[in-house]
Amino acid sequence: MKFDSADQILDYAIQKEQEAFELYRDLASTLSRPDMKKVFESFAGEEKQHKARLEDVKRGDVPLAPKEKIFDLKIGEHLADVKPSSNLDYQQALIYAMKAEKAAYKLYHDLAQATDDAALKDLFLALAQEEAKHKLRFEIEYDDQILSEN
Repeated sequence: MKFDSADQILDYAIQKEQEAFELYRDLASTLSRPDMKKVFESFAGEEKQHKARLEDVKRGDVPLAPKEKIFDLKIGEHLADVKPSSNLDYQQALIYAMKAEKAAYKLYHDLAQATDDAALKDLFLALAQEEAKHKLRFEIEYDDQILSEN
C-alpha cells in the first residue's frame, strides 16, 4: 500500500475504523449471550472513538500517544479463519474478532512505518497498542470460555 500524503494515510485509517465499528456492531446484534453482546458493543464504541481521534488528527489536533507493551497470548494465530456471517456461534465470533484485531494491529504498525511524521507515527503506534489490547481481551475470553471447556 502506497500513500502520497498524511491525509491519504489518515483517510485510509478512518475508513478501516468505520469498517471495524460496523463489524462489531453487527456481530453484537447476532449474539444471544448478553455479556458478550455488551463486549462487542463496547468494542464498536472504542472503534468509533478511534475514528473520531483520527478525524481530530486530520483537523490538526494530535493527541499524545501512550507508550506501553501489550502481552500477546497468540491464541488466534493457531485457529482457522472464520468468515463473518449472521449465524456465527460464540467461539466463531471470538476467533473472528481476534483475527480482526490482529489485522488492525498490523495495519497501524504498517501505517506508522509508512510515515515520516513523528506525531502520526506515535499516533499509529498508540492505536496499534489499542488494537493489541482488544485482541488480548478476546484471547482471554476464548481461553476462559472455550479452551477451559475442552
